[in-house]
Parts: sequence; C-alpha cells; structure tokens
Amino acid sequence: MVIIILFILFAVFLTWVIPAGEFDRVTNAAGIKVIDPASFRIIQSKPVSLFRIPDFIVDGFAKSASLFFLLLFTGGAFDVVVSSGALQSCVAKVAKRYASKESIFIPILTLLFALIATTQGVNTFIGFAPVTVLIARAMGFDSIVGAAVILLGGAVGFSTGTLNPSTTIVAQEIVGLPLYSGIGYRWICFFVFLLVTNLYLIRYAKKIRLHPELSPMYDLDVADTSVLDNDLDSFGDVTLRKNLVLASLVAALGVIVYGGVKLSWGLNESSAAFIWLGIIAGVCAGFSPSKIASCFVAGAKRMVAAALIIGLARAVSGVLSAGLVLDTVVNGLGRALLVVPTFLQAISMYIANLVVNIFITSGSGQAAVIMPIFAPIADMVGITRQTAILTFNFGDGFCNYILPTSTALMGILGATNIPYDRWMRFMWRLFLIWVLLGSVLSLIAQIINLGPA
Repeated sequence: MVIIILFILFAVFLTWVIPAGEFDRVTNAAGIKVIDPASFRIIQSKPVSLFRIPDFIVDGFAKSASLFFLLLFTGGAFDVVVSSGALQSCVAKVAKRYASKESIFIPILTLLFALIATTQGVNTFIGFAPVTVLIARAMGFDSIVGAAVILLGGAVGFSTGTLNPSTTIVAQEIVGLPLYSGIGYRWICFFVFLLVTNLYLIRYAKKIRLHPELSPMYDLDVADTSVLDNDLDSFGDVTLRKNLVLASLVAALGVIVYGGVKLSWGLNESSAAFIWLGIIAGVCAGFSPSKIASCFVAGAKRMVAAALIIGLARAVSGVLSAGLVLDTVVNGLGRALLVVPTFLQAISMYIANLVVNIFITSGSGQAAVIMPIFAPIADMVGITRQTAILTFNFGDGFCNYILPTSTALMGILGATNIPYDRWMRFMWRLFLIWVLLGSVLSLIAQIINLGPA
C-alpha cells in the first residue's frame, strides 16, 4: 500500500508540472467510448492540492464498490471449498497414484494447481507446499521440484487471466469490455504456457534424479529431514461429499463464465454466484450454517487488503483526471509507442507492465493504475483493448515468481525452507522463456486484433 500512496503523490506532482490537455471521445463500432488520437489539445492547467488526496481516495473506493464485493465474496466462497478438504484430498490422491511417473505426475499436478489458480491467488497453496516437497523428495527429486509444481502451475493459471476476478475482470470492468470476453485466446495462452513450463520442469526433475548434486538445494536437502513428518494420508479420502464440493465449484465457475459471455452479466451477478457457491459447497460438505458463515467471513477477510489496494489505486487515475493531465500522459506515452515499430507495440506494453509490477505486485491494484492509461493508449496506436489487457495479465503475473516482494513466492519458499537465491538459480532461465513466450503471444494477439475491441 505504501507504493500506491507514493503513486498518488507522484500523480499530484504531475498535475503541477505537466501541461493539462484533453482528447475528444468518440464511440466506436463496438459501442465503446475511445479517444480520437488527432484531437489532442493543450488546455488551462488545474493543479491538484495535496489536501484533496483523501477526497480522491474516498471517490476511488466508491467507484470500486462492485469490485470490492466480487473480491470479498470470491474469497469467502473459496474458503468454504478449501475448508471442506476437497481440493487437498484430490491433489493428494493424484500424487499418490502417479508418484513414480514424473512425466505424468508433474503435468497432472501443475494442471490442477493451474486450474485452481485461474480464480485464486497462488498464496492459497502455501499450506500445501510441504506436502508437494515431501512427494518430490520421495521420488528422488529436490525441494525445488516440490515447490515448483505449485508455483509454476499456479503462475500459469493466474498469469494467463482466463477466469481471474482480481485481474482480468477488474481490468475489463475498468475499460468497458464484456466480462470474460476474449477467453478463448486466453485459454490457448494457458495451455501454451503450461506445456512449455512442464517441459522445462520435467527436464529439470529428470536431471536432478540422475545427478542430485546438481541441485541448488543439494546440501540443504541432505541436511533437512523435517519434510518426513508429513503424511499424504492425513488429507483423507476423496469422499462423496468432497466430490460434491468439487462438482459445485466446477458448476459455479461454468455458470459465471456462461453468464458473463452469453448473458451480459456484470460484477453484481458474478458476486451473487459466488455467494451461492459458498452456500452450496458448505451444504455439500455437511457444514452447519454457522460453520459456512465463519468460513465465508474468514475468506473475505483475506481479500480485504486487495480490495483496499484497488480503492487506493483508483485514486491515481482520479488525481490525473481531476488535474486534466491524464490525457497528456496518454498522449506522451502513445506518441512514444508510435515511434516503436508496429510489430513491437503490444510487446512494449507487455514489457512496460513487467516494470510496473516491480512496484505494484497486487494484480487488482495494478489493473486500477494501469488500465485507465493503457486503454486509451491502445486506442491511440490501433491495438485492441483486449490485447492491452492480455499484456497486463502477462506483465502482472509472471513477474511475481522472481520478485522477493511477492507474498505467494516468499510464502511458499519460506514454508519449504528454500532460500531465494537457490530458487533464482533454478528460475531465471524459465522466466526469460516466459518473457519471450509472452512477447510472441502478445504479438499474435495484436496481429489478429484480439477482440472485442
């Protein structure tokens, strides 16, 4: 949150030093208001006072109310599902069945974590990390393989933005696109990233099995026997009740996506669907009404920080708009992007988001800061807003698995006793592959005019 406050202060500073300007807005063929790039003009300046910052923060919270509800209800519903033990038992069952076949075991587990992370942050899995490390060590691998199954699978699920309410849906709501639109291409990105990531991880795992001394964790793994205290059987069998909980989760996600794509659902309808998910999953798990309520409250509490960040981040664009310099910033960045060769414009937006994510690691917070600026830039240079959101997804997500400020990364590394520098000796090559792959997929999205606009 400190970084967001600094961004707000920087926005106030810009209103004092940058000339005010504005574009004319026109409605495009898709019915979305966009800027007319040729209409920019300098107007009278209107600097913003520091004393007005609280007003913009309150206004940012007011404008983000529907997003708050979505995040809170998503967290609440998912906590009910997790408390049932259904997800834990499912993963443990798969791990026990395929523990001797890494070419099957690794892709299945990464797929499971990736699918769950399409709607949740990877920090949800921190408590499960010691179990996957136990499995990896028992198979002759190192601790890194155990942590990577969660981190890399979760990274793909979260960062491709297929169903994520805290990134994609926030961004689409801000720029005026239909919720869950463009999902087909994002699913393609999901499977492409998952395939490449699995190939990298399987190759590493086989190498470590043959030559354990090549592991960055070799000396620490030899000395550490604490993972042996874990027991896969402690998660229990996949019972009928747990199957019903998993079925309710899948059904709810299907209904939400269908509603967003076919029925023009907004955030309120999606929020209501998550409330129903929490209730139905709790009933399937055999929870009492008070148990369902307590789980829901606990899950919602964990999303409060993300909700607060959105409200604060919205204040940034509010300050720039009130100071009449948002269009000036857009014009300057857009003209800089126009200098870049056309085929590099989407890639440049992707790289810019990677840089921004160093300072704002919250996906929802970054969306609230970036999308009000990047959407009109996309209009200006002829890139669809859907492509701009895709570059935001990639830039916001994949960078989190090398940043020491990422709660998901550092939480799982801490739970598995993997020093950050040891992780980076494994991770830096894959991150460069991700950057290259994301650049290619962003370019393809630009070429095909990924829509709707």
